[in-house]
Amino acid sequence: MHVFVTGGTGHTGSHIVPELVAAGHEVTGLARSDAAAAALSALGAKVRRGELQDLDGLKEAAAESDGVIHVAHRQDLLPSGGIDAVAAAEVPIMLAYGEALAGTGKPLVAAGSIGSPGNGRTLDRLATEEDPALPVGDEHRGTLRARNVVETAVIGLAERGVRSSVVRIANIAHSTTDRAGFLPTLIALAKERGFAGYPGDGTNRWNAVHVRDAATVFRLALEQGPAGAYWHAVGDEGIPVREIAEAIGSRLGLPAVSIPLDELVLPGYFGFLTNVVTRSYPASNLITRRTLGWEPARPGLLADLDNGHYFPSPDVPAI
Repeated sequence: MHVFVTGGTGHTGSHIVPELVAAGHEVTGLARSDAAAAALSALGAKVRRGELQDLDGLKEAAAESDGVIHVAHRQDLLPSGGIDAVAAAEVPIMLAYGEALAGTGKPLVAAGSIGSPGNGRTLDRLATEEDPALPVGDEHRGTLRARNVVETAVIGLAERGVRSSVVRIANIAHSTTDRAGFLPTLIALAKERGFAGYPGDGTNRWNAVHVRDAATVFRLALEQGPAGAYWHAVGDEGIPVREIAEAIGSRLGLPAVSIPLDELVLPGYFGFLTNVVTRSYPASNLITRRTLGWEPARPGLLADLDNGHYFPSPDVPAI
């Protein structure tokens, strides 16, 4: 299968490309710079120069392919317009793919986000692939509200003869190449503050996945996923935040410390992460495993922290 991939040099995409190549697919990746083009070539992909703003170019690339995997975002819009601006730019991209692929039955697999199926931080029910990305009336989830608009656009293309689906990537995506995700941020905070903090009793849970396992979900969805489906790229369904903080503290030789919830309303330890780090995001992968035959094979989050690559020795450069 000839697959057109966007975001092929990002954290997730740089694992999706070799996953596809190893499975025998021919991959063409979108590159906006010489550096991105070189990185894609090194991963075994052909290169198509272009940008996400060029909708005609995206339509042409999609029409020439046997399927599309889209994991790129207009990150350049974040400083001025926030996540709403990023999502607003995503919708016409999805509709452009729809024009190119309508009536063909070809797959379009787009990256999505896992949200909470209810309000509050003491959620017990796992979010499932059948849940909408954003529960109605949850005023604290602006990010997922914006992403839900994009996911809805993708799923809607199934009615136009596109085998479209959404892979919801776990809130924490970890790997040896994770440089700017949730874990590096928590580690940096612990180093700066001198302790690894967690909110309240730290029993709120976060889902996680090894990025190489997530890449396999994208491939399986492309190869065999039915139209109009959501998939959960989730390895750990729900790890208490306290355990994450304790694992970070242990590796750094720092204590794990509870931060009272009533102190989190003020700018403090977690800063801009306060509104999300206090919430629960447990999520199931049952439908994904049963339907696609996917089984996570890489280390879970806590085991990956023990592997040491998040805490390189000062004398050994990170790779």
